[in-house]
Amino acid sequence: MALTDLENPNVSNDTDDVVGTVQSFLGSLPEQDRLKSAIDEGAQIAVIVAPLGLPQELLAAVHVYPLYRDKLLGQNSLQNRPLKDISRFIIGLEQLNQFSLPNNWQPGEALAVQQSEALRKMLLAVVSDVRLVLVRIAEQLFRLRQAKTAPREVQQALALEAREIYASLANRLGVWQLKWELEDLAFRYLDPDTYLDIARTLKEKRTEREGFIDEVQDTLKRELRAQRIEATISGRPKHIYSIWRKMQRKDRGIESLYDIRAVRILVDDIGDCYAALGVVHNLWSYIPGEFDDYIANPKENNYQSLHTAVIGPEGKTLEVQIRSHDMHRHAELGVAAHWRYKEGSGVPAAFDQKIQFLRQLLEPTDDGADLLDQIRDDFFEDRVYAISPKGDVVELPASATPLDFAYHVHTQVGHRCRGAKVNGRIVPLTYHIQNGDHVEIITGSQPKPSRDWLSPKLGYLAGARARAKVRNWFRQQDRDQHQRQGREILDRELARLGVKDMATDRIAKQLKLKDTDTLCVALGAGDLTSASIATALQNLRGTELPDRIRSRRPARQKSSKPDSVAVSGIGDLMCNFARCCRPVPPEPIVGYITQGRGVSIHRQDCGNFLGLNRRYPERIVEIGWGKQDTGVYPVDLTLHAFDRSGLIRDITSVLADDHANVIDLKSHTDKKSMQVVMDISIEISDLPTLSTAITRLEQIANVVSVRRSS
Repeated sequence: MALTDLENPNVSNDTDDVVGTVQSFLGSLPEQDRLKSAIDEGAQIAVIVAPLGLPQELLAAVHVYPLYRDKLLGQNSLQNRPLKDISRFIIGLEQLNQFSLPNNWQPGEALAVQQSEALRKMLLAVVSDVRLVLVRIAEQLFRLRQAKTAPREVQQALALEAREIYASLANRLGVWQLKWELEDLAFRYLDPDTYLDIARTLKEKRTEREGFIDEVQDTLKRELRAQRIEATISGRPKHIYSIWRKMQRKDRGIESLYDIRAVRILVDDIGDCYAALGVVHNLWSYIPGEFDDYIANPKENNYQSLHTAVIGPEGKTLEVQIRSHDMHRHAELGVAAHWRYKEGSGVPAAFDQKIQFLRQLLEPTDDGADLLDQIRDDFFEDRVYAISPKGDVVELPASATPLDFAYHVHTQVGHRCRGAKVNGRIVPLTYHIQNGDHVEIITGSQPKPSRDWLSPKLGYLAGARARAKVRNWFRQQDRDQHQRQGREILDRELARLGVKDMATDRIAKQLKLKDTDTLCVALGAGDLTSASIATALQNLRGTELPDRIRSRRPARQKSSKPDSVAVSGIGDLMCNFARCCRPVPPEPIVGYITQGRGVSIHRQDCGNFLGLNRRYPERIVEIGWGKQDTGVYPVDLTLHAFDRSGLIRDITSVLADDHANVIDLKSHTDKKSMQVVMDISIEISDLPTLSTAITRLEQIANVVSVRRSS
């Protein structure tokens, strides 16, 4: 049998047991070591995800996926029974498998483009079908379990990937039963000595601890029964990685931790949760500062429970967790607890919020932001809460520093940060803020960020957004260069359009900018294009024509000449546009009464008109543009280019596409230099159309420059 071209496997597909059907199919494959290993892997991963309540089709895909991943089954096989119905799951899992961290990668380093893209696909899968990611997490857990006899470098690579990506993802999705084991195994491989020390200490005290927990359970059962509270009580398993993190966070030894001895109480509803809490506090004295109400204030992954620490029997500390059965199911299974809702008629608000959060992560971000930083800071990690001098609570990413706090308050506060006080004491800017810290920022009079702040290894900033603000500040130091480039763009555009009488500050104001310098910076930085200059001129000149000219004598529109233009203020006099300046609306215009040719229409800044005005002021007529939307106006252009075959064809095609009618074209070619100068007369409707036409002409191959003729 050819595995890559399977046609008619002798497996029945009539049964509803999809997993059984696929297992029978796998059993029919020839016995080979690689096949057997892949089949065993699929079966073990399926055992890991089985408690999550995944559908039969996905469990069947889990069994087959390792064979497809290892190319023991080809693409053609997925199109045949019994794999066709589950092929989309298998292909989705293979896409997730494309992501892996680089060799010798350390936290804080940027990812390559391909790895960033693979991670983005992974997140897209979270949004479209989160169940595939649960399988990927389970696959990573399987690899960690199998790595107990692997070389040290393999163990550490798998452990680093599990801790940095998959354990954090499992935490965000709320699948705690996978999260704990991933973290413990990763800790075991990354720091085996510390892991074994903690494990050995727990083992030595196990008998004593189990006897203590049995006594506590008996007492709680008796008291809860007396209060008619139905409850299930059990000892809470302790996870070595969580113990180590708490030891580091509180700077204590293992014996001084409150939750080494812990029990969990499961009740029917929220009311019973608080009633059971009252029973616990009546039995034993609670430890101040060690009570957390995650029911009223759930964690970001929607985890809900009551946590309290008390002085239990024999004066020993004891942690008690109280939650409902529904809360416990969500805590253990996370989003997997909501399949029935997701696939049914309704979607609960909590699940919808979780998916919405994941969608927000996929929104476009600044080019300079590292994708892995975004996920670590904004998606996976827990948060810390600091208090400002005004008493406001500020939410920050884990491991946040005073600099993160300063940039969260305001960008300028971060730029001017010189130092910080935490709880009244001066601390270094690399200090890690703890929950409840009172933070005060010491600022200077001038912004002065340091490039050292951008280095993840130095630990000044934990947040990707704060680092982006620092990078942006240094980019702004290139303002002078942007201003010079923008001034060149502005002057070139005004020259192309033949505009000489417009103050550039007015153009800036029209574009909602402060002044000409700001306009130049925006043009140089690429925030504005040259086309916006023409649009601003159009709007300015369209609003500055005096009302008395517009209303002096209405323009007469003749139906016999639909292509004529409308000019007010000249009545029935014959008129023509002066070839020396070719005005285009809404440029300010003026009339000059000629001898025998009617009224000649000039731009007000036309050099020829200014000379006529000095010599014959009595012949000047005040006129303005009439109200005609369909008019076209002649404009003369001068084009310089290097001659080539098809140049004129390309020029006329561009003008035709921009609805500019060519009425005259004269070409002068220097055969020696192969340079050509073209005088082109066109008809256009307004200044923005003229600007667009000039820009597109400049983009034609061999064209050097295009300008409006004076």
